[in-house]
Amino acid sequence: MVVPELRPWRAAGPHLVRAANAVRPRLTRAADAVRPHAVRAGAALRPRIARLSGAVTPRLARITWPKSVGTWQYTAGATAAGLVLATGAVLASGPWDATGQRTAERDWAAARERTGGTDHGSGSGTTIAGPRPAPSAASVLTGLAGTGETGGTTDDVTSGADGKTFGGVLGPLLADGALGTARGAVVVDVATGRRLYGAGADDALTPASTTKIATAVAALSAMGADHRLTTGTVLEPGGKDLVLVGGGDPTLTAHRDAGGWASLRTLAERTAATLKKRGVTRVTLSYDTGLYTGPALHPIGVNDNLAPVSALTADEGRTDDSSSGPAARVADPAADAAARFAGFLEADGVRTTSPVSGDATGKATAVATVTSPPLSALVERMLTHSDNDIAEALARQTALATGRPGSFSGGAAAIESQLRRIGLPLTGARFNDGSGLNRADRLTADLLTALLVKAGATGHPELRPVLTGLPVAGFTGTLAARYTGGSGGDGAAGVVRAKTGTLTGVNTLAGTVVDQDGRLLAFAFMASGTSSPTAAQSALDRTATALAGCGCR
Repeated sequence: MVVPELRPWRAAGPHLVRAANAVRPRLTRAADAVRPHAVRAGAALRPRIARLSGAVTPRLARITWPKSVGTWQYTAGATAAGLVLATGAVLASGPWDATGQRTAERDWAAARERTGGTDHGSGSGTTIAGPRPAPSAASVLTGLAGTGETGGTTDDVTSGADGKTFGGVLGPLLADGALGTARGAVVVDVATGRRLYGAGADDALTPASTTKIATAVAALSAMGADHRLTTGTVLEPGGKDLVLVGGGDPTLTAHRDAGGWASLRTLAERTAATLKKRGVTRVTLSYDTGLYTGPALHPIGVNDNLAPVSALTADEGRTDDSSSGPAARVADPAADAAARFAGFLEADGVRTTSPVSGDATGKATAVATVTSPPLSALVERMLTHSDNDIAEALARQTALATGRPGSFSGGAAAIESQLRRIGLPLTGARFNDGSGLNRADRLTADLLTALLVKAGATGHPELRPVLTGLPVAGFTGTLAARYTGGSGGDGAAGVVRAKTGTLTGVNTLAGTVVDQDGRLLAFAFMASGTSSPTAAQSALDRTATALAGCGCR
């Protein structure tokens, strides 16, 4: 058996120390408060998250794959990203989406050193006409101090120096008719876990894509931030029957430029090289998707937002060159991936039969593998771009890691179980999928903020990618075109980081914001019964912007 070369996922870009010089003076007070906590948290970092999932079916467990390199440092890197000091120096060394926060924050810091505008680009398929000025923002990711993990009661009796209260500032904005007939809102100080504002906090509403925050927390807590997904080939006894075994990697790509993700072309090259060394130049080809069970099609049916869920897929079954957002999908992602793989094998000198579905046996021997980047990177990509395919894959992987079937129902049960295990408030919560496309899902604003606070807790460094993966207002992912001129959230670009959620009649926003005093606040705003998604989004953006500028106590 040939052990293929395993290439570590490397962090993108240098540290953004220059950003420290651009932070407004009022954040220095927060830096003094944060530093002792950050030092203690740094000392607590260790490779304790290397719990690799045994998430394979019994027959696949008998296949001996080459062992991946240890990657505890990625967990530590993600933790460092979460423990950035409030001075604004983003001390991040963990994995980042190639078109995500690291690029945006580097450009932001550079823009602060020159006059004129800059076009940051969204990297999400969203085109923004012309350059726009860099935001006069403080830190994009402020420090996480303390170990607060629990919410408290609403505290609106004290006010800031200007007499503002959270209720006085947020109440009128949340009463906007654009936010429909049912609303829920919570604001929590991440450092202390203290709830600062609550209205309809325990009302279970349809969360839409903010469900992905729960999916991310469950997956990371079950498998660890450095866990990787393996796609491989095995050879059955006799040396002529090759099986392509799907490992559930939703980021596997057939593009010529893999962009750091696991490559189907590379797997074909490695497989062909090994086969030819054995004197094999012709094989029968089958593909094994037995890792997942149950229906492949989401209850929403055929939809451009999600391919049929399969343990073997390339480029999410997209029929175009896109990597995020809605796109037409192939009807059978596994058959499509196998056909592409056969073509790559042919190009590398190994002829195959037309691939058919078939199970690998326990007697098969490993030929070659490719592995995904660490789970932290998959979580960040899922959250930044609201990637439904990754979300459903991670729900299934969580199910398998906790001894449940890799299905929609298994994933939903695993998410709920994991969140309960780590002490999150689940009253009223109901999960039916990992993406939030199912309208029967129910979450509360209290749970959403609790998830964010848990991700910022020093005792859970493995959860830090939940925060670093949130889209940055005006910069990345699903917030790239919001918080810009005329969007309703002007003034908070770069300060708000939040997961969006949109279904017909449902609009949600949950994330973090740096307030006037340099505090990191977690918030969740949920609205149901909305009639205009554009108007509702603008109302939510105005509310988050007001929270950033509130200075309330």
